[in-house]
Amino acid sequence: MLQSVAVPVGTGKSHILIGVGVAAAEAGKRVRYVNCAGLVNELAEAADERVLSRVVARYGRLDLLLLDELGYVSLDAKGAELLFQVITEREEKASIAVASNAPFSEWGRTFSDPRLSAAVVDRLTFKAHILETGTQSYRLRSSRAAKSRGAKAPVSDGPGNGPGSTGPSSKEG
Repeated sequence: MLQSVAVPVGTGKSHILIGVGVAAAEAGKRVRYVNCAGLVNELAEAADERVLSRVVARYGRLDLLLLDELGYVSLDAKGAELLFQVITEREEKASIAVASNAPFSEWGRTFSDPRLSAAVVDRLTFKAHILETGTQSYRLRSSRAAKSRGAKAPVSDGPGNGPGSTGPSSKEG
């Protein structure tokens, strides 16, 4: 199962990825969450250190790879090719969940080579479940609603610490 979420910022894409990852990990699956730029940087460093094949293989052994923020930063040709290696390593073997703020038609801006962009889209969308989370930012909507009520917008100082949280570090108001 491959999933891609392509909508504007602040609509819950990362939250969905993390939730899917937590559920998979609780079910005993090997999961890794990484943002696209971080993964590409890790792969470039591995290539420079001549350990790229080991790093790509490690990503290939995961049950679920959560790739966040694809499309936020343009990749140079080397970075795009390195990312493609990970995607190809996992193709039809293991799941990749991808969050992107760009529709597939704009992925050519992220992957400078149009053929590479088309190949990535092809691999990620084959047997995919594509989710769209909406178009209005949760944070913007929340801030506007708070302003209209004359109250301050809810503030969170991290996961599980926001309004309504039941975690041990919840702040009572």
